[in-house]
Amino acid sequence: MRRPLSVLLLLVALTAAGCGGKDKQAPGKGGSAATTSASASTGTTAAPAGAARDAAGCTKVAAPAPKGPQHLSKPTQSLPAGKTFSVTLETNCGPIVIRLDTGRAPKTSASFASLVKKGFYDGLTFHRIVQGFVVQGGDPLGNGQGGPGYTVVEKPPASLKYGRGVVAMAKSSVDPDGASGSQFFIVVAATPLPPQYALLGKVTSGMGAVDKMVAEPVNAQSAPLNPVVIEKATLGG
Repeated sequence: MRRPLSVLLLLVALTAAGCGGKDKQAPGKGGSAATTSASASTGTTAAPAGAARDAAGCTKVAAPAPKGPQHLSKPTQSLPAGKTFSVTLETNCGPIVIRLDTGRAPKTSASFASLVKKGFYDGLTFHRIVQGFVVQGGDPLGNGQGGPGYTVVEKPPASLKYGRGVVAMAKSSVDPDGASGSQFFIVVAATPLPPQYALLGKVTSGMGAVDKMVAEPVNAQSAPLNPVVIEKATLGG
């Protein structure tokens, strides 16, 4: 049985770096088993203007149903060289724009873009939120154990620093450096994670929405008590 995507960093290392919160395990799959996941749409849509908001400022939405196991084929096509690509995540906390780092992470960017174009992320959640650390999403099972059914391996630059707004991919403790599926995390505050997590890109707009997510109350497993949902993801130039 594969180990879940939970990770290896000691709490003391992150505490020493000044990161607050009670769950500073490095981004990875959580739970007791690592299960691949599926891609049927949940039909979640953006809330109308004037919809009710929670205390963090996110629109109140119903929790989407898990999509179930899936076994997608690893994409074989690359993104065209010399072009800039961004992914917009429409969430109930606001839009987030991620510029893909196609130069330093061509395979990871191409995989993520392929999933976006398939509608894979539509209706998924941010299932893990750790104040002062990261928000993590992209799991079709919604519990930290899912993925697309394949793994891409692309070691990040040895000099990579996981500063605020950096977007990288989660992996399990037994996966090689740079392994990724569909789960990703957005860094909320600079953290001394080692360069083991595949680089995806950086948020160029929408960190205010991420900050709203961080303000959501969570349970003991760092799962938000109010649904935080990716309503739609789109790829643009």
